[in-house]
Amino acid sequence: MPPPTFDLQKARPILFRYGLAAISYLVALGLALLTQHYGFRDVALPLFLFAVAVTAWYAGPAPAILAVALSIASFDYFFTEPLHSFYVSRSEIPYLIVFVSFASLVAWFSAVRRRVEGQLLQARDRLEIEVAERTQQASLLNLTHDTILVRDMDFFIIYWNRGAQELYGWTAQEANGKRSDELLGTIFPAPIEDIRAELLRTGRWEGELQRTKADGTQVAVASRWSLRLDEQQQAVAIMETSNDITERKRREEQIRALNQELARRSTELEATNKELEAFAYSVSHDLRAPLRHMVGYAELLQKKASSLLDEKSHRYMAMILESAKRMGNLIDDLLAFSRIGRAETQMTLVNLDQLIKEVLGELRQETAGRDILWRIDTLPVCRGDRSMLRLVLVNLLSNAIKFTRRQPKTKIEVGCADANKDEIVVFFRDNGAGFDMKYVKKLFGVFQRLHQTDAFEGTGIGLATVQRIIHRHGGKVWAEGAVDQGATFYFSVPKF
Repeated sequence: MPPPTFDLQKARPILFRYGLAAISYLVALGLALLTQHYGFRDVALPLFLFAVAVTAWYAGPAPAILAVALSIASFDYFFTEPLHSFYVSRSEIPYLIVFVSFASLVAWFSAVRRRVEGQLLQARDRLEIEVAERTQQASLLNLTHDTILVRDMDFFIIYWNRGAQELYGWTAQEANGKRSDELLGTIFPAPIEDIRAELLRTGRWEGELQRTKADGTQVAVASRWSLRLDEQQQAVAIMETSNDITERKRREEQIRALNQELARRSTELEATNKELEAFAYSVSHDLRAPLRHMVGYAELLQKKASSLLDEKSHRYMAMILESAKRMGNLIDDLLAFSRIGRAETQMTLVNLDQLIKEVLGELRQETAGRDILWRIDTLPVCRGDRSMLRLVLVNLLSNAIKFTRRQPKTKIEVGCADANKDEIVVFFRDNGAGFDMKYVKKLFGVFQRLHQTDAFEGTGIGLATVQRIIHRHGGKVWAEGAVDQGATFYFSVPKF
């Protein structure tokens, strides 16, 4: 085990303190002996007490005890009978006890006073540092453009920064000392007693206030209050930071008014749509009876008078029957379109893969004898009305089959396109007649057709029906195409 080393750096303060005790004692002894030599008596005791006091003041209690011990020994040796002896008679014991007690009291008093003064100096230093920090904080708060004010618990303003002056118009000299609610004409969102109770309970409060600026204009602010506590945890002040939200409140009011107007118009539009749907249903229903009569009598006339009619008359009769049947199809489609608007959607999980297989089975008769290359990808499960989504698939696949009729080799593809995590996008692509993209907005209108009737049959309601169904599911429908280069139709529906 190595020998212990002596750390001179740590020992210096200790050596200084005990050295001061020795020096104080020696100086007091020297002065006492000198005064005794010149005939002055009873001077030694005050000098030794002074040495003890100096030691206690500057070196602390332990060196002061050393000074007391040395002073007692020297006083007994040099200044009490018999001289130059440490003998203490009984008569001198009380005298020495008084000296020791008084010296100890002086040492204790000096040490306590020194400690108290040291604590006072530390407190003053801390206060100066705190004042400097507070002054710096106040300067920084004054640099910000945020509105900051501090008031006491009676709501009298004690701090007002530049941001508050810029917002409200009063200078700090004009605002300090005034009640904030009276100066600013504050309108609170709740009784001030309730706000004060919440602030004292939680230490914080937030809310919107209405205030009046120096020029009389009104301003709305988002206000945040924080409670300041002293060392005894007593509430002493409230700091408030505010932001001007007048423009935001004005925009919110405009949006609210616009929403109310939109809701009113939406209600009116919904009522109008219901009236139109009822009218279309009524008209379509009423047209069916006379149309059936027209077809029936035309067929009877064709059968009865067939031998009396020439070729031209036969063609006329065929055109009448064909037009009547086409009108019947239009009425049927219009009724179906009207029913979609009035029918309730029964939302369930729909397996699109299974549903499209069912639809392809139903359309097998339309594809009989045709060379069609099908590419059907696996389709996912979505949420929707199964019967309505089935009608969407029927219309889109029927369109693809119809508009590829003139192609020697037909290609029809069904699959899923990229979409976000909340929706499914299904596409139907064909290599048929296509369309001009400048007319794409007409595709989904009722009775809108981009091809001649004699080229491709149809009533022009199928895609309008698709759009109405998908919109009722919260999705979208769109299309891409080019003339004689095919077309692709898309629709999106929510996943779950």
